[in-house]
Amino acid sequence: MIRHLLSGADLDADTATQILDTAAEMATVAGREVKKLPALRGRTVVNLFYEDSTRTRISFEAAAKRLSADVINFSAKGSSVTKGESLKDTALTLQAMGADAVVVRHPASGAPHRLANWVDGSVVNAGDGTHEHPTQALLDAYTMRARLGRLAGLHVAIVGDVLHSRVARSNVLLLSTLGAKVTLVGPPTLIPVDWAARAGAAPSATPAVPAAVSHPGTDVCYDLDAVLPGVDVVMMLRVQRERMNDSYFPSAREYARRYGLDGPRMRRLPDHAIVMHPGPMNRGMEITPEVADSPRSTIVEQVANGVSVRMAVLYLLLGGNNR
Repeated sequence: MIRHLLSGADLDADTATQILDTAAEMATVAGREVKKLPALRGRTVVNLFYEDSTRTRISFEAAAKRLSADVINFSAKGSSVTKGESLKDTALTLQAMGADAVVVRHPASGAPHRLANWVDGSVVNAGDGTHEHPTQALLDAYTMRARLGRLAGLHVAIVGDVLHSRVARSNVLLLSTLGAKVTLVGPPTLIPVDWAARAGAAPSATPAVPAAVSHPGTDVCYDLDAVLPGVDVVMMLRVQRERMNDSYFPSAREYARRYGLDGPRMRRLPDHAIVMHPGPMNRGMEITPEVADSPRSTIVEQVANGVSVRMAVLYLLLGGNNR
């Protein structure tokens, strides 16, 4: 098993499958009267969050506590970070406190990679800037496998703000490794520039992208309606307005008309196809309430599966490592 989980590229097919299989075993704990395992008793897990988060932070906290680990929640707000403390100094403080694992979310792409050089414990990337979010990709893959019975051969459409999406980058890497085909769909201005050639014509005003997502078995399309009839999974991405300094599309109404998933579009999907969203959702923009609350939607399942997958990651990193 790997020592850190920083990127979807860290996982080969065997390691990713091991995590998914372990998560399936961890999921059985949720059905018990006492939802606890002693696997990480005596270990300390620090949740180091420099950005606001609900699902990811609580999911990691629940996962660590169900494995009987001691959990320390660190928020940048109200800490010495507001006084100017650097990430390295914070890392050295955590190291001195004996942290066995640090789960980090940071607005700067690459921050978890730097952190991994400063601490002796395992580092788990819980989202860094517009780079990656590998445990989200793992829980998405787990949800697809649970609903559809397989990953190899699936056609997954990832729709929306791909440019700013760490979820999209990690999913492209992981799903391609596990044998799925991925198609990125969105406005030309929200598709990374290195993908423009795959669509046949490079848009003249496509902005620069901080990290490439090119991977074999991945394609690009700017027409959502053309893709829907042939996919097994459609994953809608949140439009990340907080990361946008320019106008990437004319209006929210125009975006919803061209790239939002509503009832009529959902009914164009094959009968077995499912709808996913990493959350939080902009209801009425990238997805309508009719779709989000439909039987095809796995959004609530993704949240529940996230705890099982993160239990598996922490168990394999800490319980499975003899350091």
